[in-house]
This record gives sequence, C-alpha cells and structure tokens, in this order.
Amino acid sequence: MSARYEIRFSGSGGQGMILAGIIMAEAAAIYGDKNAVQSQSYGPESRGGASKAEVIISSQPIDYPKATSIDCMLAMTQEACNKYHSDIKPGGILLVDSEEVKTLPQGDFRLISFPIIGTAREELGKTIVANIVSLGMITELTGIVSHEAVEKAVLARVPAAFMELNKKAVNIGFACAKALK
Repeated sequence: MSARYEIRFSGSGGQGMILAGIIMAEAAAIYGDKNAVQSQSYGPESRGGASKAEVIISSQPIDYPKATSIDCMLAMTQEACNKYHSDIKPGGILLVDSEEVKTLPQGDFRLISFPIIGTAREELGKTIVANIVSLGMITELTGIVSHEAVEKAVLARVPAAFMELNKKAVNIGFACAKALK
C-alpha cells in the first residue's frame, strides 16, 4: 500500500454517500489496523443537492486531512460525476452508476459503469442500500481494506432490524465487482 490512498464517494443528498465514507474510514481504522480520516461536503439542501465524502487511508500517519489526488471515486449521479471526476489521479478508478451517469468522462483512469441502484432494487428490493452495494464494490476493486473489516463496519452502523439486508448488500457488492475484474 502506498503511503496514502484517497477515496471519494459522490452523489446527491439522501443517497448515503456520507455514511459510506464513514463506514469505509471505520473499516480501515477500527477493523483494519490503518490510519484513516474522513471528511464530507454537501450543498444547502439535505436531499437532492450534490454531496461527497472523502476518505484517506494510510499505513503511515496522515499529515494532511483533505483529498488532493483521488485513487478511487464513486459517482452515483451525473452532476457528481461532472463536478468531481477531474481530481482522479492517472491510473485511478472511476465507478459510476450506469443508470444515472449517461455522459461518461474521458481521462487516464479505469472507468467502470455498473447499475448499482438497479442491482440493489433487483437483488434486494430496496434502493436505500445502493450505497452499501457500492461500498462492497469499492472494497473489492481497491483491496484497500478487507471484506471482513468492511462487513464489520457496516454491521456496527446499521440498526439491528436491517443487519441482514445490509450484510447481503455488501456481499452483493463484493461479488459484482469481482465479476468485473
């Protein structure tokens, strides 16, 4: 692992991007024996406005807590993709929801277009867990934290009544990304 790995989760308010960022940071720091910081930004609207969460993961102390060169980015909306993709470093990964992001950007990064929300709807009957599906996908695509660490972090964050649904969602994410490799 390089000294610093930066992940950006982006979409619109209400899609759970900030929760996904928090879970990824906890997976790395609490369950994964790494250093992590998480920051978030969202528009004045709580639902519908652009939002992003950034996570920096490192085996070394993190000297600057803001993302500057994104290794992996998730874009759940066209607006988020357009607004934030230019920060992806050469050789990075851009994962987009294929149902929402129709105009794909060009760049020196690996572009993966996948129906994340549609998969949550079809496989689980609930689009609310699309953020957890995407978290599983990012975990598998990057290998920056273990499956076990992410699953533990997810289950520590969700209400007891929704543990099984979220466990299925993260595992579907692992499997979908594995099939894309």
